[in-house]
Amino acid sequence: MKRDSANVIPLARPDAPAISVTELSKTYPGGVEAVKGISFEVAPGEMFGLLGPNGAGKSTTVGMLTTTIAPTGGRAELAGFDVIVEPLAARRISSVVFQEPVVDRALSGRRNLDLHARLWGVDVRAAATRIVEVADALGLVGLIDRPVSSYSGGQRRRLEIARALISEPRVLFLDEPTVGLDPRIRRELIDVIAGLRARNDMTTLLTTHYLEEAERLCDRVAIIHQGEIVALDAPRALLAGLGSEIVELRVEGDGAEALALLRARGIAGEDAFNVGSTLSVPLRDHAPAETIAAIGAAGLKPIQIGSRTPSLDDVYLRLTGDRIAEAA
Repeated sequence: MKRDSANVIPLARPDAPAISVTELSKTYPGGVEAVKGISFEVAPGEMFGLLGPNGAGKSTTVGMLTTTIAPTGGRAELAGFDVIVEPLAARRISSVVFQEPVVDRALSGRRNLDLHARLWGVDVRAAATRIVEVADALGLVGLIDRPVSSYSGGQRRRLEIARALISEPRVLFLDEPTVGLDPRIRRELIDVIAGLRARNDMTTLLTTHYLEEAERLCDRVAIIHQGEIVALDAPRALLAGLGSEIVELRVEGDGAEALALLRARGIAGEDAFNVGSTLSVPLRDHAPAETIAAIGAAGLKPIQIGSRTPSLDDVYLRLTGDRIAEAA
């Protein structure tokens, strides 16, 4: 296959997956394996999440898919275009919002968007229309002619996303889009990102270590841990693997010994897990009161005990032994 040229616009490949990753890996100098042979596909129009703590390999994966980091091995394609063999074609049909801001704070929001449109070769008239559309979609209409230096952190983040949408990408990468924002602004930005889905059929890959973002926004989630994908499914399906309710208890002494006792008594199954002295026991078909009574009858005297619904953090805990928030 020939490498793409700046003077040749490749034909679109509508039947290809929006993103196709096969055994993709990245090893940095010194032997640091950031990504260890991961594979997944993302369908056109899907909102796909990479969920994991800082250092898990999320941003390195995005860097390889957006051609800013050279893979060590494997293959990756965007809409059928190989990111190594056809990097220009892959860039033409995609856009990315990185963690670090790239908008010019001295310019107005409109000027930032206009400059980006020119860089992407968007027709002047089409760009003017597109700027109005994205400003409306991202709640920037009243801010668009103000200097970006006067924007709040959340407003600048919305402008970053608007900038990425100017070229009408088929694939949008959002790398930790809400990191560093206060909780209220983060919730507002999540609402904005969710609203984008109603306006187009663009494919979006979102990286995050915030559980609620993955649960609310993503059709499917790949949980990534130390450079490897340890689970991949719809959030609801991942949660279903733990049942509808969990009994959580904290004991004195060795949590692993306590868990072994509960398993030996048939109170806990193989899906139960412990992190230190805290045990999590999926209930399956048992009532909370029944399980709590059985735990007492087994001779355990928990310091704390109660029941709750499972979260993606429980899925991550069971697979890795760490909490996402603590590892992030």
